[in-house]
Order: sequence, then C-alpha cells, then structure tokens
Amino acid sequence: MVRKIFFLLIILFLFASCKKSETHIAPSSETNKSGITSDPLPSWNDGVLKKDIIAYVEKVTKEGSPDFIPVNNRIATFDNDGTLWAEKPLIQELFAFYRVKKMVEANPALAQKQPFKAVLEKDKSYFEKGGDKALIELVAATHTGMSEDEFEASVAEFFKDTKIPGKETPLRNIRYQPQLELLKYLRANGFKTFIVTGGTIEVVRGISEDFYGIPKEQVVGTSFKYKYDPIKNVVQREPSLDLFNDKNTKPVGIQLHIGQRPVFACGNEGGSGDIAMLQYSQGNKYPSFQLLVNHNDSIREYKYQEKDNASLNAASKNKWHVINMKDDWKKVFAGE
Repeated sequence: MVRKIFFLLIILFLFASCKKSETHIAPSSETNKSGITSDPLPSWNDGVLKKDIIAYVEKVTKEGSPDFIPVNNRIATFDNDGTLWAEKPLIQELFAFYRVKKMVEANPALAQKQPFKAVLEKDKSYFEKGGDKALIELVAATHTGMSEDEFEASVAEFFKDTKIPGKETPLRNIRYQPQLELLKYLRANGFKTFIVTGGTIEVVRGISEDFYGIPKEQVVGTSFKYKYDPIKNVVQREPSLDLFNDKNTKPVGIQLHIGQRPVFACGNEGGSGDIAMLQYSQGNKYPSFQLLVNHNDSIREYKYQEKDNASLNAASKNKWHVINMKDDWKKVFAGE
C-alpha cells in the first residue's frame, strides 16, 4: 500500500503546480527547546487523551506501583511520515528528485537514461506503465552506488537547502510540535524513543538527532543490502532492498534492530502501515499504550482517511488511543 501511495505521489508531484497548499506553516524554523515544565504537553488540548498519556507515564514509572516498568523495558516506537511530520509532501519523494538533479549535474549522460529522463521530462507514462518496478528502479538509482559517507553528505545537503514546494519554509517546519513534546516527555521519564518508518533508514538517520533528538542508531526503516569493499575500506549500498519496513514487516524490523516489544507505540492512519506495530506493542507483558494519529484537520493540515478505514477500525476494536488532530492539538506544526 505504501509503495502504491508513493507511486501515486510521484505522478502527482511531476505534474503538480507550485501553488500554495492548504497547510498553514509559518516561515520560522525555531524549535521549542525549553525543558519539561509543569505542563509537559503544552501544545495538547486538555482532555481525556492528554490525561490518559500522563496517567500512563506516571503509573509505569512509579516505583512500587503494580504497573511499574523497569527502565530497560521502556521502549517507545514512532512511525515518521504522518506521525512525527506531515506526509504531504512526501519527503522521500522530494529526496529522490533532488538526487536525480544532482546526479545529472555530475554526469549529464544520465539525463538520457531511465528513470532520470522520465523525472526530468515529467513523463508520467513511464511510471504509469512501470508501476512498482519503475518506482523501485528510481529509488535504487538515486539511493545506491556510493559510500555511506557520501550518501550521508547528500542527505545533509538536501535537508539544509530544500524548501517545501510552493513555500519558503524549511522541511523541519512540517514536524508536529505536540509530538516533539511527547518524545521529550517520554525521554524525561526514562523511555528510549525509536523511529520505525517505511522510509529509507539512511535518509531518516540523517535528520533524526537534529529533528527529534533521536540518535541514528535508534532508527528502524527500509534498508538496502550492503557490501564491504576491502580495497576502499568502505561499506556500499547495493541496488537491492533488504527489508521493506512497512505493515507486517515493522515488527520484524523492531525485533531485528531493537530486540524487544515496545510498551509505547505511535503510528497514523492513512496507509494501514502501522497496525501491525501497534498490535505487536499490545502483546507486551508490561502495561502498554497505543496511539494513532487521525488526520481530520482540513484547515491546519489535511483531512484524509483510508478507504476501508482499517487503521481506525483496528483502533476501535483494540481500544487504542486516537489523536484527533482537529480536537486534541492546540498547535500542529513546529514552525508555527
């Protein structure tokens, strides 16, 4: 499903105008760096959900409580796209197009080869005919064939220079301020926070510390196969996926990288990609907390849902907590 959404967004991006979108984001790039105050979640509206989050954290961190969770077991996992930052525009897509331009600048001959030619000429038919195969070809061509040091430098340059299309505001301004506060609040209470994303692990690692205070080793994502070059003494990425970290493979990625179930898991509705992660968390032997972002704010962000309503149905069935963005967040974006 995520691949299909990614594919559709590529087509839309190729032919979209740069007119201003509905999302209201201020040009400021300042981040709230204040410490934990008497209200640890100031951008959350006072209500049942905010009280439930605070009550959960208090009961599992109070020594002597029957619900106490040892620090080593306080694992919290967060999806990224649509959970920690807006998934419109899709940053992974923007990065792929950025890489096409940079690679063609370095080697003009690439402009005549697919998928570079299709991107530069905005040829939607190439991606319509090629489907997932063309999409994977684009990602592989733009994300591989270099050392990790070179790729990390490219990611850093992308996030430093790129603005949201149609706006003069940095990419960091599409982060959700309430979620930044939640991450900080959890860490202040002994939780170890991880990003578990369908995006490529190397791209998210490039900004996880700066954007979220999450070290790069605490990022789980879609990854390519690697090989070691003993002559150059570098690790290089091969144009072949090792793990597509979405839906039922998210628990696999968590086990592979973290080695234990999260007690706190947060995802979003929109692509059904986080249901398995939240279900996996709910199977923890310790008291757990599942949180799902519902994109129902057409004024400050976007309003969209899955056609089959799978994520919200799963939340209702399993009694997960749902963030109704319109009602639960005083403020949406960190750039406001």
